[in-house]
Amino acid sequence: MTSSAVPVPGPVPVLVGCSHGTDSRAGRDAISSILVDVALARPDLDVREAFVDVQQPEVDDVVAGAIGGAPAVVVPLLLSVGFHVKVDVARAVDRPGAAAARPMGPDPRLVEILADRLAEAGLAAADTVVLAAAGSTDPDAAGAVREVVAALSQRLGRPVSVGYGAGAHPRVPAAVEAARSGLAPGGRVVVASYLLAPGYFLDRVLEAGADVVTHALAPDPRLAAIALDRYDEVSAQASATWSPSVSAEA
Repeated sequence: MTSSAVPVPGPVPVLVGCSHGTDSRAGRDAISSILVDVALARPDLDVREAFVDVQQPEVDDVVAGAIGGAPAVVVPLLLSVGFHVKVDVARAVDRPGAAAARPMGPDPRLVEILADRLAEAGLAAADTVVLAAAGSTDPDAAGAVREVVAALSQRLGRPVSVGYGAGAHPRVPAAVEAARSGLAPGGRVVVASYLLAPGYFLDRVLEAGADVVTHALAPDPRLAAIALDRYDEVSAQASATWSPSVSAEA
C-alpha cells in the first residue's frame, strides 16, 4: 500500500518595506505608519523596515537577515520606478529566496488619496491644480507620474499640471508660476503633494509659491492595502526559490 506525501508549506515570506529614508521625524513616522497598518491588517506576516539611503538598516542587510529563516519580498515604499528600485532594491533581491515587488505607484488608490487631500484643503471651482512629484531622470518614472496626473485630472474633472522637485522639468516653482499666470478670477494655485511623507521634497514644495499645499499621502490605511497587494503579487515567486539550504548559506 502506498501513501502520497502531503507537501508541507514553507515559511511565509517576510515583507520588507523599503523606503528612501529621511532625516525628518514626521517623515519617518509617516512611513512607519504604512508598515504599522500592514502588520495590523496581516498579523501573520513578519514585517520589517529597510532603507536605501539616510537611515539604517540598509535593504541588503535586512533581506540577507530575513532569508536566513524565510523567503523575503521587498516592497518599495516609493511612488515610481527609478534608480532605487532598479539598482538598490534589485541588488538586494539578487539571491535565491528573495523577490522585489512593484513600487506603490501608479495606483488608482493613490489618486483617491490625492483627491481626498485636495478636498480637505478646500479645493474650489476657480482653483488651478498642480501635482508636485519628487522627480527622476528615469523615463519610466516620468511615465508613471503622467499616468497619475491624467487619472487625477479625470477624477477632478479639470486640468492638472505637474511640477518636479528634481530630475525632471518643469520644476515645482516654474509649474506654480505658470499656473498662476492663467488663474481664473478669485482662483488659487493648489498643489497636490504626490509625496508619501513629509521631508526634504515637501519642504521645497512649501517654498514654491503656491497658495495651498496639501498634506503628504501618508498616513492613510489605503497605502497598506497597496503594499499588501504588491507583496501578494510576488510572494509565491520568492517562496519558489527559497529552501532550507538557502537558509543555511545565508
